[in-house]
Amino acid sequence: MTKHLADPVPLPHGPALANRFALAPLTNTQSNPDGTLSDDEHDWLVARGRGGFGLTMTCAAYVSPGGQAWAGQLGISDDRHLPGLTRLADSLRATGTRSSVQLHHAGRRADPAVTGRPNVAPWAEAERDTAALSTAEVTGVVEDFVAAAVRAERAGFDGVEVHGAHGYLLGQFLDARHNHRDDGYGGSLDGRYRVLDEVLRGIREATGPNFQLGLRLTPEGNGITLPEGREIARRALASELLDYLDMSLWDVFMRPRGEGHEGLLIDHFVDLPRQGAALGVAGSVQSAADARWCLERGADLVTVGTGAILHHDFAARALADPDFVVRARPVPRDVLRAEFVGPAFVDYLAAGWDDLVA
Repeated sequence: MTKHLADPVPLPHGPALANRFALAPLTNTQSNPDGTLSDDEHDWLVARGRGGFGLTMTCAAYVSPGGQAWAGQLGISDDRHLPGLTRLADSLRATGTRSSVQLHHAGRRADPAVTGRPNVAPWAEAERDTAALSTAEVTGVVEDFVAAAVRAERAGFDGVEVHGAHGYLLGQFLDARHNHRDDGYGGSLDGRYRVLDEVLRGIREATGPNFQLGLRLTPEGNGITLPEGREIARRALASELLDYLDMSLWDVFMRPRGEGHEGLLIDHFVDLPRQGAALGVAGSVQSAADARWCLERGADLVTVGTGAILHHDFAARALADPDFVVRARPVPRDVLRAEFVGPAFVDYLAAGWDDLVA
């Protein structure tokens, strides 16, 4: 069956998405110092809801105070975060988009200068002042993810996405190079996958039948080989816990980094049985044609990052114009401000990307 960008996307739980575009969960450093929502972050996200995205995801929101990765990160670790989150969920609902909070713990990549405490990870790392989590503390992390999901549901979001990618805490557990724990949470893939499975099952059991659950994964890298990345994705889909799997490919057109693998990276995931879940892909989608190509290759959802920074209404433009392409870079600051990219976000982009901010 041919898929079209404007097609609604039914999910196993809760309401369908209006179309096949999702806003990527983008770091934007706009939250208040205590993790509460700022006006700039609210306006950035709500503009994307108005801009036609079927699913609007927040940035990574820390589920534990010790898991904060950067200053200006959104929090969902405490009830003090609820008023801002509730305001955001209400505003997004009014635009017609579906909404999701990305749940995150940085682990060894947390910033002690921000958290005020030593980092924790599946393994100890003296040079990074990182302590190994005890078995009881692993259970506590699982409980933090579940409590954060319940908080998101209370706030009125349609769902959450669990951040299992990019070498943050859940991805650290999946790292075959370093996670040699002998307490059932390390060693074999069964052990390394266990904490992720417990988080997903815990969220599904603690939330209502219409609450949507997504997962972001890295296909390879950060101690994950492509065959294991594929197997992790297969297990997550086979669990029948997910509404969508969000594969962060960096570039949807790239080839695998590891030697001996044929085709494009995307090809190693689009053939997996999905058990009713949607498969999303993210990375360097810069035009309506790029998005259509992702669907033709076998994806169900197209997750847009940089394109949505450059155009708050990327989705609406791509749906209306089959020839739409994002504006040329670098972009003047006043243009980004007109796209509801706040000053802190613009500064973050200018510091991290050479070609984005003029």
